[in-house]
Amino acid sequence: QVQLVESGGGLVQPGGSLRLSCAASGFTFSSAYMSWVRQAPGKGLEWVSSIDSDGTKTYYADSVKGRFTISRDNAKNTLYLRMDSLKSEDTAVYYCGKGSERGQGTQVTVSS
Repeated sequence: QVQLVESGGGLVQPGGSLRLSCAASGFTFSSAYMSWVRQAPGKGLEWVSSIDSDGTKTYYADSVKGRFTISRDNAKNTLYLRMDSLKSEDTAVYYCGKGSERGQGTQVTVSS
C-alpha cells in the first residue's frame, strides 16, 4: 500500500530555511505526480506545490512562489520541499501527497 513519511519540520525564525523530505514506498514513485499540501491551525488544506514524475515540471501556489522549491530523487524514492524566506504565515502541518493519499505530516513553526 502507499506509504508516505514526511520529515524535516521544526521551529525556525522568520526569514529562515528548512528542507522537508518525504520517503515514499508501496508504489512506483518514478511514475507518480507528487505534491505538497499544508494545513495551518484552524484552516483547511492548502495546496503548496506539485512536480511531475521526472521532475521537469513544477508548480507553486502564489503564496510560496519564489521562496519554495520542490524537487525529487527518483533513485531514492524521495520528494523534497526546500523552504526559504519563511514567514509566520507558513506555519502549518506539511503533507506530501499522491492523489488523495497523504502522509502523517510534519509540523513547521515559524516564530521568533
